[in-house]
Amino acid sequence: MSARGTVAAVDLGATSGRVIVGHVGSDTLETTTVARFANDPVRVADGLHWNILGLYGSVLDGLREASRSVDIASIGVDSWAVDYGLVARSRLLGEPFHYRDERTARGVEAVHATHPHHELFARNGLQFLPFNTLYQLAAEDRSVLRLAEHALLVPDLIGFWLTGQARAERTNASTTGLLRADTGEWDADLTAALGIPQHLLAPLIAPGEPLGHLTDEVAASIGAAQTTVTAVGSHDTASAVVAVPMASGDAAYISCGTWGLVGVEAERPVLTDSAREAGFTNEGGVDGRTRLLRNVMGLWILSETVRGWQREGHEVELTELLAAAAAVPGTVSIFDVDDARFLPPGDMPARIAAWCEEHGVAAPQSQAEIARSIIESLAQAFADTAHEAGRIGGVDVRVVHIVGGGSLNELLCQRTADRAGVPVLAGPVEATALGNILVQARAAGLVTGSLEALRDLVARTHEPRRYEPAAG
Repeated sequence: MSARGTVAAVDLGATSGRVIVGHVGSDTLETTTVARFANDPVRVADGLHWNILGLYGSVLDGLREASRSVDIASIGVDSWAVDYGLVARSRLLGEPFHYRDERTARGVEAVHATHPHHELFARNGLQFLPFNTLYQLAAEDRSVLRLAEHALLVPDLIGFWLTGQARAERTNASTTGLLRADTGEWDADLTAALGIPQHLLAPLIAPGEPLGHLTDEVAASIGAAQTTVTAVGSHDTASAVVAVPMASGDAAYISCGTWGLVGVEAERPVLTDSAREAGFTNEGGVDGRTRLLRNVMGLWILSETVRGWQREGHEVELTELLAAAAAVPGTVSIFDVDDARFLPPGDMPARIAAWCEEHGVAAPQSQAEIARSIIESLAQAFADTAHEAGRIGGVDVRVVHIVGGGSLNELLCQRTADRAGVPVLAGPVEATALGNILVQARAAGLVTGSLEALRDLVARTHEPRRYEPAAG
């Protein structure tokens, strides 16, 4: 193993992005955030889009800042899943649609007319989510699809601009609905049946494989040598799970941010009727592992609630709000955080009140009560899903790990432990970036070993905070 080395992680979330430099060695895993930037969608006449060009400009700025002080051995890119850019002759055919855009409904209708979900699950192993890539492609303007040469998921698109190489990283490709769960290859029969041109799907690449070197233009722009861009677990949850300091045989994980991805790690996909009926998904993990998980709405509901209050002119500080929520006496109503009404942006308190009225329970009234109701509802969903994932995946869940931004929410962590009846280990916060960094570091020879060895390094350098379930 070589001495300590340095890599750069580009970590793009649904609300913000960052460039993080990682210093890695046998007993070293240190990070420095060199850039943070907003990722704000834009609504125009035809729908809700990502400002991908602005995002790419921020990525270049961050890499330029990283290159000023250290020599970067490798760059890796991860992001949220399912959304893509259509490319023809190296040109982007319009800004990518946002997965919350309403157009996906017609894609679902078109696909399910010939391929109901139970049939799709047997092929791709995915939970039904109306914004999965195959539904988005089915909703595309056919004339635009005919012009495109590739449909590149967001991290693959950034990688294409950095290197000129069009590839589809496997963990993110597994979220499209167009990758077979049994073979791990593109499902040519399904794409043909849905009228999706096969050539749109780029050749697959696995985490740890080199994508290519920076182009001359990019290298000159950021002031770096022709650094290698390495494929990582480019689905952000795949990278996050790499950095969960867990023993797979007895643990569930929750990668908690805008979404709460709740599941266990399995050696192979679980394609049973019970997995499908319970709403679980099988997504690719690093080193060929399977992430058996369910998407829970996550902190989106709380953050959108706070944004709504702020738009109305209220001064809301999250730490104070959560302290007030923790002090709410008695009980508050639990609502279904996965109800479809909570998916799009909008007035979350009004939607919570409407759900409560429809189900004959008291709606929370004050800001503190609303926040407490959201936290309790998320904690219940997290606890139930963690145990259900264990049951379906054959894992005896004795501990739940929470990583990502949600690991800083002490009330959420404690109430999840209370409701799950098992300890919660919280942290690391930057699990996604750490997983991205670790896969690059292993590919560069800075560390060696299995996923378990990488997780041991995380545990030794980023001790999690433990929350014991309340007695009784």
